[in-house]
Amino acid sequence: MPFRPHPLSCPVRGCHEPLRLQDRALVCPRAHTYDIARSGYINLLQPQDRKSLDAGDSREAVKARAALIADGVGRGVIDAVIAQGCAVEQLPETPVVVDLGSGSGETLGLFAEHHAIAGIGIDLSTAAAAHAARRFPSLTWVVANADRRLPLLDGTVDLVLSVHARRNPGECRRVLTPSGWLIVAIPAADDLIELRELVQGDAVSRDRTAQLVAEHDAHFEVVARSVTRRQHQLEPEALRRLLRGTYRGERFSTSSRVAALDRLTVTLASDILVLAPRP
Repeated sequence: MPFRPHPLSCPVRGCHEPLRLQDRALVCPRAHTYDIARSGYINLLQPQDRKSLDAGDSREAVKARAALIADGVGRGVIDAVIAQGCAVEQLPETPVVVDLGSGSGETLGLFAEHHAIAGIGIDLSTAAAAHAARRFPSLTWVVANADRRLPLLDGTVDLVLSVHARRNPGECRRVLTPSGWLIVAIPAADDLIELRELVQGDAVSRDRTAQLVAEHDAHFEVVARSVTRRQHQLEPEALRRLLRGTYRGERFSTSSRVAALDRLTVTLASDILVLAPRP
């Protein structure tokens, strides 16, 4: 059973009481009950927080991203974030680590192979949560909207990760302990620049770091910055997977320009920021 004691809270508006394991469900003191899916994840998404009936990444996008990571494409940013997470100060022996937009689960799952953690992955996609729960059953996988209130108790999380995923500064600050940390990875200016030029007709570089710092400034201060950059020579099928696994990229995966490719060298680059909560 993957649901060890964790700081999960009831997502019902006005409740937010702690959730506890009871048989094959999580239950709060007010008797709000959430069944654990057969594949091992828990769905805490409330109707008012749904963007659609089929929210988040599709099953095809999740599989494409997982296949790429299995081949080493995209491991650079994951390895760098894990290294940063293991290096931060004042982590307890078994920290509570939350991954926002956890996707197919590799970041949190591989983190757990380097450091004993109580890991919680949060994603909007049931397909992603199901995949992650089957792949890494010792961790906790939750379906929830990270743009809304996080289903976590105040001041109970030691480390929050966001790897090319959703960011919610106010909620991250609420759930982190005073000595906790937030690590955010975002696409660097030249990330996928060759692929973007191919399918979109331009290679515009866009630096997102200043915007990220500004949106977190009220709650966090930046204590470290780094960049990871790798190039991969990819065959057409891998390029299509890369597009399917990239936000808004799936519609380009059958582009005639992509179909005509033999191979392409693609840059995968990420800016990584380590942030500490402001007092």
